[in-house]
Amino acid sequence: MAKQEKELTVEERLRHLYDLQEILSKIDGIKTLRGELPLEVQDLEDGIAGLNTRVENFNAEIASLKAEIANQQSEHDKALALIDKYTADQDHVRNNIEYDYLNKEIEYQKLNVELADKRVNEATARIEAIEQEVAQAREQLADNEHVLDEKKTELNDIISETKQKEEKFREQAKKLESKIDARLLGAFKRIRKNVRNGLGLVYVQRNACGGCFNRIPPQRQMEIKMHKKLIVCEYCGRILIDPAIPVRDVIESSGTKKVDLNKDVAVKLRLNLEDVRAIALRLMVEKGMDTADILAKFGLDKDDKEKKAAQEIIKREQARLGME
Repeated sequence: MAKQEKELTVEERLRHLYDLQEILSKIDGIKTLRGELPLEVQDLEDGIAGLNTRVENFNAEIASLKAEIANQQSEHDKALALIDKYTADQDHVRNNIEYDYLNKEIEYQKLNVELADKRVNEATARIEAIEQEVAQAREQLADNEHVLDEKKTELNDIISETKQKEEKFREQAKKLESKIDARLLGAFKRIRKNVRNGLGLVYVQRNACGGCFNRIPPQRQMEIKMHKKLIVCEYCGRILIDPAIPVRDVIESSGTKKVDLNKDVAVKLRLNLEDVRAIALRLMVEKGMDTADILAKFGLDKDDKEKKAAQEIIKREQARLGME
């Protein structure tokens, strides 16, 4: 496998990367179709888990408060019992000192009764407040669970519709990845991860990078067309590719048949229709075909504006190559 990777030319590696990106873009398209649903489902699930935890904490706090109320009621009863005892003992005192002592104990236990009552009331009020919050949390929980069920159903419907396609694309991507050396593949994936539209490899269009649209110097463009080495945009870091590569693939895949360079082809290649035709005509001129055969190949042999525009491009390319 290592020997095979070393034998790959730069153009072949670019072609593999281009094919891989086309498949990954289709997978991205499926993810876009799902929209924000996966994130919404995750947020709802996290919210429901948080509400359940909140309710559990409230219930634990209520149980703790009820235990505190029982404890304070016990303290209340003990204080009342002591008050009764000290009051009865006052009838059997032998001097004023004992009477004053019992009187102070009675006052102290009355304070304990008041304190216990206060704490019971506070705990009871807190329980009522918590129970209201629990009711609100349960209501919100029910609403969230209902919305979650709807979102999950919607997401599952989309996934079931696109699952086979996505699995097929992932299989194709996996096969292509095996043809690309690990270092280049890793760099390509890092670029895809860091850019907004997921395009790690872009065309040179109108003398500019197809990703960030910064101008590329003519010498740099010439190096890209020669396919001698991998070149990245010095502004955005994307790998740059000559758009002639995918256009040539479209032409070669047609064999001897006519090639209809229409808007659908341009959209598929993510290129302007005029650019696609200009590149295709240039490739045929470079291949040595004459004007009539080129026009017939692309169905541009009718006497109209498209034919005249094509003839001008062919003439210009022939002059550039010294074929006239």
